[in-house]
Amino acid sequence: MSRTKIVAGNWKMNQNLFEGKQLVTDILKRSSNLSENVKVVIAPPFTQLELAASQIKDTEGFYLAAQNCHQEKAGAYTGEVSAYMLKSVGVDYVILGHSERRQYFGEDETLLAKKVNAVLDAEMKVIFCVGEPLEIRDANTQNELVKKQILGGLFHLDATQFEKIVIAYEPVWAIGTGRTATAEQAQDMHAFIRSVIEEKYGNDMAANTTILYGGSCNPANAATLFACPDVDGGLIGGASLKADDFDAIIKAAF
Repeated sequence: MSRTKIVAGNWKMNQNLFEGKQLVTDILKRSSNLSENVKVVIAPPFTQLELAASQIKDTEGFYLAAQNCHQEKAGAYTGEVSAYMLKSVGVDYVILGHSERRQYFGEDETLLAKKVNAVLDAEMKVIFCVGEPLEIRDANTQNELVKKQILGGLFHLDATQFEKIVIAYEPVWAIGTGRTATAEQAQDMHAFIRSVIEEKYGNDMAANTTILYGGSCNPANAATLFACPDVDGGLIGGASLKADDFDAIIKAAF
């Protein structure tokens, strides 16, 4: 069984309602006739989700993601959005554990495990981000950190639950810096992540888990990265805000 390839566009805190509507329109115009084994996921801000859901609903192969959610189902949490709210507007995936959430909002594995549970309870899938900052890479201890992130955030799940997890490896030192992990560095980490999954859930689960690369992927390097045997697509940041660039990356995944 071949793994599902995913190209996901994380818009972060960009695009107002009208800009976002036009961007989705432009992406849909360019990205027809997707390969059967490729999914395109767009992750706009919360303000865009319902509109984006209506725009993509009739297009095969397109899915909607939210960039975060709260760990509780409901309650007095002013300014927060629950997984059940996201599900109600047509969200398919929720991105959790992004390096910016970890860095700026102090999210740790204990909290992220609760968020993972909330998303799965709401019958959506998770794109779970892991990755190391520059000082960890320079100390050559990136494997230990990434394993800790996976153990703490995901390994409380049973096998049926884990099937709904997509992992995104994002070398933090390569996000928004213009610096990109080499294909060899990406492949080494993706293979390591697969070995960690195999230890817990066995070879079949490890072989079938989609693992994305998420560090400054662009039209120039996407094909090289996606050609690595354990890289199953990308979690795209800045390049997902330009329809032509995003389309070129999608086509590199075919």
